[in-house]
Amino acid sequence: MNYKYLLFVFATAFVCQLNMAQSVVEDFKPSSVNQPGKLFPQVNSEGRVRVSIPASEAQKVQLDIGGVKYDLKKDEKGVWTGESAPQVEGFHYYQLNVDGASVPDPGSLYFYGASRWGSAIEIPAPDQDFYALKDVPHGLVSQKLYFSKVTNSWRRCFIYTPAEYDKNPSKRYPVLYLQHGSGEDETGWPTQGKANLILDNLMAAKKAVPMIVVMDNGYATKAQTADAKSKGAFPFEEVMIDEIIPMIDASFRTLTDREHRAMAGLSMGANQTITITMNNLDKFSYIAGFSGTSNYPRTDVIDPATFMGGKFKDGAALNKQIKLFWLGLGTTEPAPFPGSVKAFRNMLEKQGVKYTYYESPGTAHEWLTWRRDLNQFATLVFK
Repeated sequence: MNYKYLLFVFATAFVCQLNMAQSVVEDFKPSSVNQPGKLFPQVNSEGRVRVSIPASEAQKVQLDIGGVKYDLKKDEKGVWTGESAPQVEGFHYYQLNVDGASVPDPGSLYFYGASRWGSAIEIPAPDQDFYALKDVPHGLVSQKLYFSKVTNSWRRCFIYTPAEYDKNPSKRYPVLYLQHGSGEDETGWPTQGKANLILDNLMAAKKAVPMIVVMDNGYATKAQTADAKSKGAFPFEEVMIDEIIPMIDASFRTLTDREHRAMAGLSMGANQTITITMNNLDKFSYIAGFSGTSNYPRTDVIDPATFMGGKFKDGAALNKQIKLFWLGLGTTEPAPFPGSVKAFRNMLEKQGVKYTYYESPGTAHEWLTWRRDLNQFATLVFK
């Protein structure tokens, strides 16, 4: 056995661990999405996430974030603590793994994402001011419960009304229908997405037209009833067209023509948005897809003669009908999103369909990308 070699390996490993420990900047602060009074999780200026949890009987505890698991260390009191590598700015779901069981962090607020309620953390972004809580007039986010005949179930949506809504009872407003992504629900945009704060700030700065925003659950399963119909491409389309829009128009002071109705969505919601709006151009004139299109996950060349039943064949006609077709994408998004969006853009350009494209610098398939998308899109819609 080469003892000198083993000594060298052990010494090198010790030095590497020592350097890693020394390289962590010790300016950690409690996360902005902690539960009241909780010191952990914390974030430092490098974007590292530090967690701490008491679990004296546990044998192994890990932080699971960004698809990577980091081992925590236990102290003499049975408290496990450790941190991640630097994370990119933005909003990230994470969980703790205690002896093989994945659980939420008891120190963080809980969010619905990745098809579960769990923990998340904010890595501060340099442009976070546009979604910050400020001393400006604030709109109201209300909850509306309704029974869906399409799904034969009770459903819920959240409705944002601008700060001025109750001050002028004779004024009517345009409506934006805003959809979440896969594994999320109607709580996504008003919670993780901070949609109401983005719109409050834009409207206070006179950068956006006052509007109503409706955020519903994009998951819908067709009820198996004798009078069930199949008018739409999928059940949520029927819920949107036959139930949500009529309900909102009956319950709020809306402008009910297509020129004052928009739809936008992220990822899965982008797919739904483009499909629903293109099937119902008599009802929508503004369309936006954030990190997704109706060809997802297809990334090859799109044939406009057959794609979506040929709805993109006549670009000139679409330009007369669609007031704004808007697409957004993060610059570091994983496959297949860049490829599918690029193929869709190529198809639009080939057909001469006018559209606006925005790239969120340095962000991936997560909420900071979509907050920026909404911030950009909202300045152009209904103008």
